[in-house]
Formats: sequence, structure tokens, C-alpha cells
Amino acid sequence: MNIHEYQAKQVLKGFGAPVAEGVPITSADQAEAAAKQLPGPLYVVKSQIHAGGRGKGKFKELPADAKGGVRLAFSIEDVIKNAQDMLGNTLVTAQTGDAGKQVNRLYIEDGADIARELYCSLLVDREFGRVSFVVSTEGGMDIEAVAHDTPEKIKSVVIDPAAGVTEADVAAINDALALTGEAAEDGKSLFPILYKAFVEKDMSMLEINPLIVMENGRLRVLDAKVSFDGNALFRHEDIKELRDETEEDAKEIEASKWDLAYVALDGNIGCMVNGAGLAMATMDIIKLYGKEPANFCDVGGGAGKEKVAAAFKIITADPKVEGILVNIFGGIMKCDVIAEGVVAAVQEVGLKVPLVVRLEGTNVELGKKILNESGLAITAADDLDDAAQKIVAAIG
Repeated sequence: MNIHEYQAKQVLKGFGAPVAEGVPITSADQAEAAAKQLPGPLYVVKSQIHAGGRGKGKFKELPADAKGGVRLAFSIEDVIKNAQDMLGNTLVTAQTGDAGKQVNRLYIEDGADIARELYCSLLVDREFGRVSFVVSTEGGMDIEAVAHDTPEKIKSVVIDPAAGVTEADVAAINDALALTGEAAEDGKSLFPILYKAFVEKDMSMLEINPLIVMENGRLRVLDAKVSFDGNALFRHEDIKELRDETEEDAKEIEASKWDLAYVALDGNIGCMVNGAGLAMATMDIIKLYGKEPANFCDVGGGAGKEKVAAAFKIITADPKVEGILVNIFGGIMKCDVIAEGVVAAVQEVGLKVPLVVRLEGTNVELGKKILNESGLAITAADDLDDAAQKIVAAIG
């Protein structure tokens, strides 16, 4: 689960991290009062959407030379004008795609005198099975570009979960970021704070870009992007309350109600598969034959008829879907259960696009019998390669 920048900063502030004062707003009418709560005279007006690259983004409804989704304001009047410009308009960034995202919230923040911009993130390092700090002196930039052009400028520090962030770890991070003086002293408290927040709140990613050294030599978290492990949210009611469903795809929201692993994509062939690996293989083979998947959908190993039917209805609700491929290997989940769910969903919502079903495994013959005797326009496939070719041919 993702949250907004201002929410991420509130979480980090609760652990003692240094962040600027700021006020979130949802209406331009609130901009003046928000700005008056801050010291000034420099303010930052930040679009709050679940996507990076906001500062470099462009608004669809504004002139091409208009400022992006993060703007400096040098007076309260500037804050008000920027809020009027930004709220309700669609911001397009490198991460939103061409559709962009409507800006429904802004964060009015106190400005900072920046001496240096750094990059700092925490994530689960799969190679070591531990949390790692990933840091760079090249903050304020796309970290992907830094990794591509100057990978030697990115350093990782792996944290021993039994010891936590040690003095040696802090020294290594400070050295990687070339921190000295007061900034290095701040690092001694900040980096353990970030690790504590990451672990205690079951984060899957914590990115601070930039982490700044201010002109007075102190560290400040200038931006923050946080994702949480959805499987651990039952432990964090306070975090669950931060969810902003307006930032999520409606199909993904519906899928979460059924505990379905569903991610909307940009293609036109809907996929319903059991098992993440099989789902990835299904999407790969669709691409191999020249088409694009419309979604990743893993119904899981133990889904029942109702869950399968729900998944099918979510897929058919996507107007981009021109054909559907169901690819099931029956192990714990039996093929006849899948067949019953597909038939029930088709009978309820109708079938307006080609449907190819490949079943293999437990009760496969019974599953095929249910599909064949349903009277529905379902094309059977013998294997995954056959299924992919048939669905690609069916949509032309």
C-alpha cells in the first residue's frame, strides 16, 4: 500500500525524523490559512499523487511552459495562485503514463535553504535477506539514471537484524554520503530512526529523495515516499487509515476485497491464472506472440467458485480487454472449481469477447466437461502455447 508524501512525513516525524512543517489541503480556499501557519517567506506547493517525478511533470490543462507539480512560492499570494492552478488538474509524470493523475491534494510546506541534496532509501535486499540502506551523493535526481550512468555513486549498507543499525553502519552511511560535522552527528540519530520506522511499520520501501544538508549544516527529510507490505496491514490500523482509494485503480480496489493479487496493465488480453510464476509466464507468452496483457491476476491456490467468478467479473469490467485467457494448473485448486466459477461469471455478466481456457491438473477432465456442456462460446486449449496462440488469433 502506498501513501502520500505528507502522510509519510507524519509517520517519520512520529519516530523523530527531522521534517519541515507543512499543511495538507484539498481546496484552494484552504491555501491562505495553510500558508499562514508556516514561517515563510519561502513556501513549497507540492502535488500529492502516488507517483514520482512530480516536479518535472506537466499539467494537461495548463500551457506547456507552465511549472510542474512541485513549485516554490515566495508569498502567500503565490501559494494561493499555485493552488488554484494545480488542484483538480491532471498531472502527467514519467510514472503516471500519458493518462496522468488528477491532483486532489496539495501539501503546503515551509521552504528550506539547501546546501546539498542526497539520496537515501531502505528496502528489503533479496540477495542478503535483510534490510539495506541504499544511498548516493546524487540526490534530487532519478536514481535509475544515476544507477545507469554512474553506478559507482550508489552504495549499499546491509543491516544485521539482530544488531540493528550499529555505529559502524552509521559511519559507513555517513562516509557514503560524505557527511561531516553536524550533518554526520544528525546521521547518528536519523539512520537508526529510519530503520526503526521501516521495521516496526512493516514498510516494503522507504525512499527519501532528496535528503538534504541545509545551509546551517543540519539534515532534513525533504521528500519521502513510503510503501507498506499489504500482508502486514492487519497489524497497523493507523496505517490502513491512510489509504487513499482515489489514487488506486477501481479494479484493484475491488480485487483487494476478494484477496486477489491483481495489477491493472495497459494491454488488451485479460489474464486469470493461479500462481504468480504461472501468471508471469502467461503474460510473457502473450507478449511473445505480439500482444500485451491487460492485467496480472493471480487467484491463488485455494480459491473457491465465488472468488474465481469475482476475478472474471473484474477482468471483463475493463473496457480495454478484447479477449480473455484463463490458464489454470489444478493442484490445491481443482479444475472443476475453476470451470464452475468461469461458467457462473459468464452467465451473470455475459461474454462479449473471445475466451480461451487452458486447464491442467486435478480434475481436469471434469473441468473440461463442465465447460464443454455449458453451451457457452469458450475455446479450449491443450497447453499454454496453444492457448496463447488461440487468444491472440481470436482478437486479430
